[in-house]
Amino acid sequence: MGGLRDGYITGAGAFLPGPVIGNEQMEDHLGRIAGRDSLFGKKALRWNGVEGRHYAMAPDGAVSHSNAEMCALAVRAALEAAGLEPRDLGLLAAATTQGDLLAPGHAAQVHGELGGGPMEIASFQSVCGSSLMAAKTAWLNVRAGEHEAAAACAGEFSSRWFRPSFYEGTALVDEKGRLRPEADFLRFTLSDGAGAIVIEPKPRPGALRIEFIDVVSLADRFEPCMWAGAAIDARTDAHAFWARVGPGQAFADGAIALLQDFELLKRVIRAWVGVYLQKVDEGRIKPAEVDHCLVHYSAKSLRAEIVSLLENTAGMVPEEKWFSVLRQSGNVGSASIWLMLDALIRSGKVARGQKILCVVPESGRALVGFMMLEAV
Repeated sequence: MGGLRDGYITGAGAFLPGPVIGNEQMEDHLGRIAGRDSLFGKKALRWNGVEGRHYAMAPDGAVSHSNAEMCALAVRAALEAAGLEPRDLGLLAAATTQGDLLAPGHAAQVHGELGGGPMEIASFQSVCGSSLMAAKTAWLNVRAGEHEAAAACAGEFSSRWFRPSFYEGTALVDEKGRLRPEADFLRFTLSDGAGAIVIEPKPRPGALRIEFIDVVSLADRFEPCMWAGAAIDARTDAHAFWARVGPGQAFADGAIALLQDFELLKRVIRAWVGVYLQKVDEGRIKPAEVDHCLVHYSAKSLRAEIVSLLENTAGMVPEEKWFSVLRQSGNVGSASIWLMLDALIRSGKVARGQKILCVVPESGRALVGFMMLEAV
């Protein structure tokens, strides 16, 4: 028997629905809680630095694309870049924070939209880090000789969770109609879209060889930091989750909305950096060899925090090597790393022999992933 093969990203693709929505249009588009302007929105926008984003839901609630449809369109774009068609795929690995349905899995829904005939599928549900979970499964299947072409995609349809009706009449809104910041911040941060890559065992022009993908969970050290399915004061009690009280009471308790614990996030950031520095100490990541650094961060202030923790260490990659599309495309959760990679490839900045480090932190319950690529 032969050894493991190499795996190459031979195509990348992205899909962003509708027109760009600027900051001044956001509340008109998503709707105002209790008819009032958000007290936290402008602060959140200054904090995250996003100037444009895309939504698959119109102000009147009309939907242009499902999560699965956006993912299928991103996969098609990646396949086209690789010179392939859906029928050439042996494996489809799909990632998301929240799929279109509670069941079946997200990959089944994406396959249904994509077509291409029978193929193996794998679904990954987490937060931002689910993208690299899917990518690693696709990569390892190609390396092992299980498939000659595999796609990994990730998509988010966050805006459907941000309608006023998701919050009004719940414990998340006070008597003055003000939404708790744990929920309000995410309304002004997350947006919709999808991205995808295609992996093959042989390179094509412009291919990127995957050197490694590492995914590290620290869930045994932290409580949930970004979550849905539990009220703010009950997220650590598995016996108090929404399934026990039913969806009606859970909605009233504010347990259905997507929520973020900011104080815990500060601790999680330091933990992410700690894992990264351990990789540097072990020689797994060599910052001096990195030509392009793609770090998924939800806000420019988080980037500043990460930089402040790294700038006086041997692990710092100079900021002029960092590449991001957060300002113009927004935070698209699990899809963000593929949106960045697709944009970097299209920018013409990648030269043969260069190395690309992708870093995907996830605040869900403290996870961070790394992917190292080499342009061949």
